[in-house]
Amino acid sequence: MKLLQIKFSIFILFFSYFTANAQIQALFNNKTQLRNLTERWELDTTSVRGTFLVTPYKPMYVLPVRWSNNPNEQPHSGNIDPDYIAPPGVDYNNIEAKFQLSFKTKVLQGIFWGRGDLWVAYTQISHWQIYNNNLSRPFREVNYEPELILNIPVNFKIFGFKARMVGVAFNHESNGKSDPFSRSWNRVIFHAGFERNNWTVYIRPWLRMSAAKDDNPDISEYVGRGDLNVIYAKNGNIFSFIGSHNLNFGSKARGNSSFSWSYPIKNNLKGYLLVSHGYGETLIDYNNLQTTVGVGVSLIEWL
Repeated sequence: MKLLQIKFSIFILFFSYFTANAQIQALFNNKTQLRNLTERWELDTTSVRGTFLVTPYKPMYVLPVRWSNNPNEQPHSGNIDPDYIAPPGVDYNNIEAKFQLSFKTKVLQGIFWGRGDLWVAYTQISHWQIYNNNLSRPFREVNYEPELILNIPVNFKIFGFKARMVGVAFNHESNGKSDPFSRSWNRVIFHAGFERNNWTVYIRPWLRMSAAKDDNPDISEYVGRGDLNVIYAKNGNIFSFIGSHNLNFGSKARGNSSFSWSYPIKNNLKGYLLVSHGYGETLIDYNNLQTTVGVGVSLIEWL
């Protein structure tokens, strides 16, 4: 157990060093004051920092403890091909570690009549059975999500909120596994960002692109066809709610909801609580209903 604790401490130190050296602190001033959509996405001339600078995209966090009420020990797919019939279940622990890395960089600036920017982004979420000695502490699931994002600044008001940006992204997400555990999908994601005082709202409907070989043909019925991210920030605390829905109703209504709370510890280091319920916390879990609770630290937040 002592050796395990040492290994995990080394991992956290490495994670902290990596993010500290990726020019991520550029989004914060000396008092670690939160910034807005304009500065995060360089939406006007006062915030432009040029191309090929690595900056945060989604939150970056480490959860040494993440609990699930329903570990997915025998994943199954909506694809009825015999290749997707999983072998007998694996005895996973219901407590594991989870961490997320996410960053973006602008590759083209001022395109489409000087209005748009083209970004490349990457997000990786890992679930690590670090406490499962019987299985030699494997990584249960790793999801890889590269994106190509076109973002355009706007400036108009709607329902008391100021619209700050709109855009579209090509999104690929996969878990890099072979059959019967392979899961992947491609999406065209439309997005819009709004602000009002301490509130920030992202709206993202998407269209799933068809695939010749479909690992999970029914994923949209579980994970959803769009999501809404509502963020409230005050006194260094950041509260975020993300809800997705398949746009069906009654007994066929499915989706996922997650709530996070980050609170200041020191400088950019924050305590982090993440609670979720529904389908699709990971790709392998896209049709597995579960409730999860994770506790750890956050280095980068939505704002």
